[in-house]
This record gives sequence, C-alpha cells and structure tokens, in this order.
Amino acid sequence: MSHHTKPEWNDQRIEIIIGTLLKWGVMLAAATVFTGGMLFLLTHGGEHLNYHIFHGAQSPLRSFKGIVSGVMRFELKAIIQLGLVMLILTPIARVVLSIFAFYKERDQLYVAISSIVLIFLLISLASGVV
Repeated sequence: MSHHTKPEWNDQRIEIIIGTLLKWGVMLAAATVFTGGMLFLLTHGGEHLNYHIFHGAQSPLRSFKGIVSGVMRFELKAIIQLGLVMLILTPIARVVLSIFAFYKERDQLYVAISSIVLIFLLISLASGVV
C-alpha cells in the first residue's frame, strides 16, 4: 500500500518553483510580444514612418481593460501590450508566491518583508496607471 504524503515546503523546493515561474512567465511574455510584433510587421511593415515624432501607446492600451478588449478584437498592438504587461506581472507573481512559501514555512519575518515589497510594487504600478 502506498502512502501519499504532501511534499515539504523547503528552500530547495521553493527555489525550483519560483525559478520555474520566472522562466515560464518570461518565455510566455516574450512569445506573446514576439508573435504580436511579427504579425504587426507582416501587416504594417511597409507603411511610411515619421521618425521625428514619437507617439506613445494609444490611451485604450494604457489600461488592462483596454488591452484585454483589444486582444479580444485581435488588435496586434494590444497583443504586444499584453505581452509587456505579462512581463511586468511575472516578478510580482514571484513576490506573491514567495509570501505564500514563507507562510507555509512559518517564517513570519520574511512574510512581512515580502508583503512590504509587494505593497511597494503595487503602489508603484498603480501610480503609473493613467
């Protein structure tokens, strides 16, 4: 009879999980940006550009709701923007996962420190949103 036990939360397991999260988050974000960028170049690559004037992202692409809405309509700039948001969210997900892991290890000091880091990250992210 096999006895199923839950894997222990230890430093090595946490490092593996966080490393996997970061690797896949960055790869998925890069693949999204690359796919959107290549499709954009295929459809708009021959257009004449004025390099003397820089225009930032259109205002609908400055909110998560606008990005998701654009992706649902298969707007290529929205797909590129989604990949960039995924890239930004990857280290935030790492901090959230770290808080959970430290909680499971009963390491209250690092739960507190990681929570403060998360708060600063979220404040910083929210203050840059238009």
